[in-house]
Amino acid sequence: MSCFQGLFFCPEAASLLLHNFCIYHISPPGHELGAASISLDDPVPSADDLADQILEVLNFFGLGAVMCMGVTAGAYILSLFAMKYRERVLGLILVSPLCRAPSWTEWFYNKVISNMLYFYGMCGLLKECLLQRYFSKEVRGSAEVPESDIVQACRKLLEERQSSNVWRFLQAINRRPDITEGLKSLRCRTLIFVGDSSPFHSEALHMTSKLDRRYSALVEVQACGSMVTEEQPHAMLIPMEYFFMGYGLYRPCHFSESPRSPLSPSCISPELLSPESMGLKLKPIKTRVSLGL
Repeated sequence: MSCFQGLFFCPEAASLLLHNFCIYHISPPGHELGAASISLDDPVPSADDLADQILEVLNFFGLGAVMCMGVTAGAYILSLFAMKYRERVLGLILVSPLCRAPSWTEWFYNKVISNMLYFYGMCGLLKECLLQRYFSKEVRGSAEVPESDIVQACRKLLEERQSSNVWRFLQAINRRPDITEGLKSLRCRTLIFVGDSSPFHSEALHMTSKLDRRYSALVEVQACGSMVTEEQPHAMLIPMEYFFMGYGLYRPCHFSESPRSPLSPSCISPELLSPESMGLKLKPIKTRVSLGL
């Protein structure tokens, strides 16, 4: 849950989400904790393949229509999934989403990162490039100010990823098609968050302009990068509450008031949000099986 730990460790947001939803976290192939390196002989999945794998996961667990939340590339895949399988999506919460094909600048930047991954692995320079995409300079720190805990935690998570698996996912995203035209056909409610320091800020504005205004809303978060869920999860709280009210979902009413939110829970220990404490045993799901004939 590397993109969502800040959000779920925020007590008010955790109570709102855990009270109303059973959470399923879907990682790209090879990005789950302890994943082995995927063979370079395996074909690189396309964006459409990744969207189709979401359907396979939902079917595996017997889920019907779901509420989806994704960050940056994950938000793109979920948007594509919602366009392909409209009956399976109740609503979308997208953080710094993408919707257009890569610009020449982004394409070249991704190519440089891909080559660094392929030849040098998750080196220090590469981690700095990725952290610049994720976070604002306020939390990345400087020579005078140390970087924040969330940046340090993200740096550690990047070190734990298999370089070849990250390379495969980046290849898929760098070949993504433009889905702008398909956005006009979306009828599920969509809530978009974006930090004003995010390199994908213009993408979020473009996407919002193409969605039906009756079903969509944009929240711009000041002094924040792409990972609003990590940097400023409290900024997401009240917009999400109003968004969920449209579905008849509310925060538990027995909590006391808070200046940050209409309703606020007592503190939830982060340990209680671990899979083990919630009675879950998580392991990768193989959604595609090749059978020899």
